[in-house]
Amino acid sequence: MKPSLDGRTVLVTGANGGIGEQFVRQALERGARKVFAAARKPKHWGDARIVPLALDITNAEDIARAVAAAPDVDLLINNAGIAPEGDSILGPGDPLRAIFETNFFGTLALSNAFAPVLAAHGGGTMLNILSAAAWLSVPTGYAASKAALWSATNALRAALKGQGTQVIGLLVGMVDTPMTARWEFPKVSAASVVQKAYDGIADGALEILADDASVDLKSRLATRGEALYPWMDEQLQGFVA
Repeated sequence: MKPSLDGRTVLVTGANGGIGEQFVRQALERGARKVFAAARKPKHWGDARIVPLALDITNAEDIARAVAAAPDVDLLINNAGIAPEGDSILGPGDPLRAIFETNFFGTLALSNAFAPVLAAHGGGTMLNILSAAAWLSVPTGYAASKAALWSATNALRAALKGQGTQVIGLLVGMVDTPMTARWEFPKVSAASVVQKAYDGIADGALEILADDASVDLKSRLATRGEALYPWMDEQLQGFVA
């Protein structure tokens, strides 16, 4: 394991469980000085280096308070996201809007708010947790929101290049967390995903493929649509949102 985070101050959204909790704990293992563990309802961590932070990324006042409370952040990890049961791209508009409000608009708002903070610390790093679903024909609002965030991540990289900010997209298939418990697909551990993420930050990566599924999918994206999309349909056989 590469230390990679010696002396850094990290803010993790969606920190209470699954991947978020691993980001918090592994940051300390790698030498982070402080970790702001942000969640709608923050929990007690029992470690003075972990600072619980109440944050709903869809709430502008919460975002402003987070920026004021964490002016020393040099690594922002945009992990917060929702994947509600029953999510369907064919569903009514309100649930789809709620998904985009968190996964896309909320993440983008927090990124914009913390961009000056990162700039003040030499540029810093922004890691956006995406999903291989952004590249698959998954019929959900979640997948569509992650596709939009993948595009926004690449745009943020260009927009923040001048201030020296390293903007990274982390792509992964199914991770073994409570969010994915209802799906019967091969899954990787949250710990392994976070380990690859922090290794990628240390290596100066722009895009991190955190499991074999995302590596395989990325290699197929140049395939003609007439071959690619039928292959995707085969991979998604049995998928139930």
